[in-house]
Amino acid sequence: MEPAARKPGFLRNVLLRLLLFGVLIVIVRFAYVITLADESCTLGDFCFSPSPNLAMARTRSHALDALGGAATALERYASKDWINGVRFYSSVFQDLIAGGFLSPTAKSLCVETPTGRDVLALRVIGITNAVGISKKASPPLVKSGEALRIPFANGTFDFVFAGDGALERSPNAGQFAAEIARTLKPEGFAAFHVKANDTYSFNSFVDLFKFCCNVVKINDVLGFDSSMPHIKELIVKKERYGIDSDSYSNSKGKCSVPDYMKKLVRNAESLIEEEPLKPWITLKRNVKNIRYLTSMIDISFKDRYVYVDVGARSYGSSIGSWFRKQYPKQNKTFHVYAIEADKTFHQEYGLKKGVTLLPYAAWVRNESLVFEINRGPGEKVQGKGRGMGRIQPLQSSGGFDGGEVEKINGFDFAVWLKNTVSKNDFVVVKMDVEGTEFYLIPRLFETGAICLVDEIFLECHYNRWQRCCPGQRSPKYEKTYDQCLQLFTSLRQSGVLVHQWF
Repeated sequence: MEPAARKPGFLRNVLLRLLLFGVLIVIVRFAYVITLADESCTLGDFCFSPSPNLAMARTRSHALDALGGAATALERYASKDWINGVRFYSSVFQDLIAGGFLSPTAKSLCVETPTGRDVLALRVIGITNAVGISKKASPPLVKSGEALRIPFANGTFDFVFAGDGALERSPNAGQFAAEIARTLKPEGFAAFHVKANDTYSFNSFVDLFKFCCNVVKINDVLGFDSSMPHIKELIVKKERYGIDSDSYSNSKGKCSVPDYMKKLVRNAESLIEEEPLKPWITLKRNVKNIRYLTSMIDISFKDRYVYVDVGARSYGSSIGSWFRKQYPKQNKTFHVYAIEADKTFHQEYGLKKGVTLLPYAAWVRNESLVFEINRGPGEKVQGKGRGMGRIQPLQSSGGFDGGEVEKINGFDFAVWLKNTVSKNDFVVVKMDVEGTEFYLIPRLFETGAICLVDEIFLECHYNRWQRCCPGQRSPKYEKTYDQCLQLFTSLRQSGVLVHQWF
């Protein structure tokens, strides 16, 4: 009876040995597919896979050594997500080969690929000259490198791929695009997997590559995981490298707001057509109803993100209390320009990070101006209640009825804007300039600078009912509420997304 009791254990040992032998075969096969010829080469030396004859000649022990940490790595390589990803990218790249955008001999780069699934997929379908880069290396598929500073020479690659929404997540989409264009050969192709679910984001993507490339294919792809269930595949071809000759505005400064912006404007909140009796209360209510542009579109493909507060007063007036806290920024970091001529508020801006103070008055040309000190009845000059009132050129400053005035420098706001931001930036402007908006807005249209602004929050000054004195209108402003309403309406009809600010 003793031998019969040992039979199950014997069978288990045989089965275990067979299983281990099978695993060893899988490891050797896997090492053959993905192992690089020489992992000791530097990143700049483009390392490619060995020839089939060389790889097949390796011993089993050499193959295991080449995997380096295979015991832990195999868990990832054998996971369902990994296998699904390799299969997905293999199918994608095979379609690109069929479309003539990728060839078996193409030197290929996958950027921002921490897993290397796309690199392996290229090699599996026969494109052996493929490598990936990511901030953290993952040998042997992925080397250390970043998309904003690709560690390869100009014109190295025939094909570049950026999947998993890498371009959208980049903190600097413009530099990302420039680096891909730099390392791509003339007539080379680059493919991107992005969301780009709206017309605005798609056109922003196209603008990134206008200096070098043309979009040659747009394709909707069903994703393989929940992070990107629906993918927009965009393929560009490098046909030039230099400054785009198609300027956003012509030599006379005129520009045309894109049609897709005009469609977005139609989705904005309705203008308040009836003059509010208490505008200071209307502001609080209106802020809740505003349909922010960033609630309707994706701004991921913009180069920079800029907020310009014209007539900023103190930091807490609107930058700290509203923009930094309430404006939906889609996790983007905005640089703030605070334009405020009143020196009373200048000191506090020196302590604020990410804020550039322009201690001048926004105007239609560069010249000396005077402004009246604006403060409530009974309030002191310093402190709360003070702000820059109406401004006038120095030579015509007799219209302030003997009120307290100060001399300041004015600058051409439209020209400054054109020199500071580009069409690839996302630009938000808040304007509270005590009636000067009736000069600044036409100047923005005249110079074409209006096309650089994505969204405006405009306080239009008119002879409103006064908070201090019920039943009385402000004597400072000649414009009526109807004239303000006409200004807002004309801006929206031109395709400019403007919101009423009180």
